[in-house]
Amino acid sequence: MKVLHYCVKILIVRVYNIRENMGRGKNMCGLCGFTGEIIDRDKVIENMTDVITHRGPDSVGYYKDDRISMGFRRLSIIDLEGGDQPIYNEDKSLVLMFNGEIYNHKELREELKQNGHKFRTNADSEVLIHGFEQWGEKLLNRLRGMFGFAIYNTKDGSLFIARDFFGIKPMHYAVIDGELIYGSEIKSILEHPKYVKKFNYRALDNYLSFQYVVPPETFFEGIYCLLPGHYMWFRDGKVTTTRYFEATFEPDYSLTEKEAVDKIEAVFEDSVNVHKISDVEVGCFLSSGVDSSYVSTYFADQKTFTVGFDFGERYNEISWAEGLSKEIGVEHHTHLIGSEEFWSAVPKVQYQMDQPLADPSCIALYFVSKLASEYVKVVLSGEGADELFGGYTVYNEPHVFKVYQKILPEKVRYALARKAKKWPHIKGRGYILRGARKTEDKFIGNAFMYDDEEKKKILKDNSIVTRPQDLCRRYYDRVKHYDEETKMQYLDINLWMVGDILLKADRMSMANSLELRVPFLDREVFKVARTIPTKLRIAHGTTKYAMRMAALRHLPKATAQKPKLGFPVPTRVWLKDKKYYDRVREMFTSPTAEKFFNTDLIVSYLDDHFNGKDDNSRKVWTIYVFLLWYDIYFGDDNKVNRPEGVAEPSNNL
Repeated sequence: MKVLHYCVKILIVRVYNIRENMGRGKNMCGLCGFTGEIIDRDKVIENMTDVITHRGPDSVGYYKDDRISMGFRRLSIIDLEGGDQPIYNEDKSLVLMFNGEIYNHKELREELKQNGHKFRTNADSEVLIHGFEQWGEKLLNRLRGMFGFAIYNTKDGSLFIARDFFGIKPMHYAVIDGELIYGSEIKSILEHPKYVKKFNYRALDNYLSFQYVVPPETFFEGIYCLLPGHYMWFRDGKVTTTRYFEATFEPDYSLTEKEAVDKIEAVFEDSVNVHKISDVEVGCFLSSGVDSSYVSTYFADQKTFTVGFDFGERYNEISWAEGLSKEIGVEHHTHLIGSEEFWSAVPKVQYQMDQPLADPSCIALYFVSKLASEYVKVVLSGEGADELFGGYTVYNEPHVFKVYQKILPEKVRYALARKAKKWPHIKGRGYILRGARKTEDKFIGNAFMYDDEEKKKILKDNSIVTRPQDLCRRYYDRVKHYDEETKMQYLDINLWMVGDILLKADRMSMANSLELRVPFLDREVFKVARTIPTKLRIAHGTTKYAMRMAALRHLPKATAQKPKLGFPVPTRVWLKDKKYYDRVREMFTSPTAEKFFNTDLIVSYLDDHFNGKDDNSRKVWTIYVFLLWYDIYFGDDNKVNRPEGVAEPSNNL
């Protein structure tokens, strides 16, 4: 009966999709551009657009006048001709280039038609340009979707650029000599001859603590990331940025458990169905966790994709995913990543990332995207569920330490922690260390690699070292009235989700010319998530409690209640293998390592891990990834050294 139920549901959704999408233009792509005059500017904009061909291999578009050059690469899903860009308003005074999806474009289109706007295409992108004419910046809060777009005014030369609410789609920019250079990826900006590439040492400091570069900084001096929920104007040689959306929580304490679960189930089903709208087949990533599994229950008779490693169940979720696939009736595809295959992909992945990311799951995400791209052009994934609904195990900490912190005074806890810090990684050490401090002093997000004391030891230049807690303070100060768990969620939404989760999701899918959609990160879903009280987000030692209860209505109990694993990668195992130990050691003693680090100390971290004295795998991996990335983007010739296996950009369509 369950399989029959899903088959009927998927048939209804497919009929709905066909009706809704006749002629709708999909615009998953990349965009770039620059203002001002330079020598051979036609070639420059072509190079900038070429280098992001992987984001849109199906078509290319340009707009040029005396003040601006704009480029666009398109991944064609449907309506190739109608969705080509640039898109213009009626008198061509506004020019749009757009990356994303607007899910409520039909409703907005009807409202705009009633206001006298005339449409030439059925593309969702055209809604943006007429909507901007009608409402200006207020358009953004009317949108439901993911986006990064630029609108140029041919009359006054101004440029408006916006990024979606949560940062699903990327946007970067630089201002040089009063002119703007922008792009979906940093690669495009590096192609501009006026940008002189310079390493940003401040980024290395926060990267070593967070395992990613904290936006809006990048590793490239003068290049910035436009923050999620922000728009910017470029006028008269100056950039002004404005925040139009902030993910704040307002719990409704009157909600019963059943009411909360009902609301989550209803809004999530609506979101998945909206995100599935397409005239091409849509697939789904599938792990053993509840997030992607919940999404996959809406994919009966369609395709799901899983990868794993040959290191036992801890590092291989394929068997779990296969079992669920049979249960819900999907066509399941898998790939077992070999050790050498993984290590060979690391340089390619770091090149595609633009900036180093020490989260090894990004390589696994690269492989599952590659697998999916062999069958479909669009996939859905479960990113955002943990941040919105309280899914990370660490969110249990305030409750776990409540009694400990009540019994022992703060000074005593700190004294114990100072002693415990010198102990090896034995049972109970972590509890004492984390239980000593307040949330604001210990929680900087889901990855804490090096604190300020450790950075001072390993770095040759101590002047760049800061306390990561100081960077987080500006976020905590905005939510002093929240409880501890919600403070942690707020920080993760603004830092971890942007700098790690969504960065790797965008870059790894686009590296394989695959469109990735994230139904949890929908504005309508967030409207419900923000009202769920903490006691229903984290209850009975269970994270994402209310969301799991909603998923339980669609999933086997074992899957809905399975503890979160993340995407485990066996780096700690590999670093005890002589073959990979030698590979990392060679990098740790290289001229690049000598440039930044006290190499004797970082080699000792590697040796201690190899010899089983301590688990330094995450700290070792963080430095190794940075060194690899640096050699790609700042090698001896100061050019981008494209790794072996990465295709040269081509404008041949």
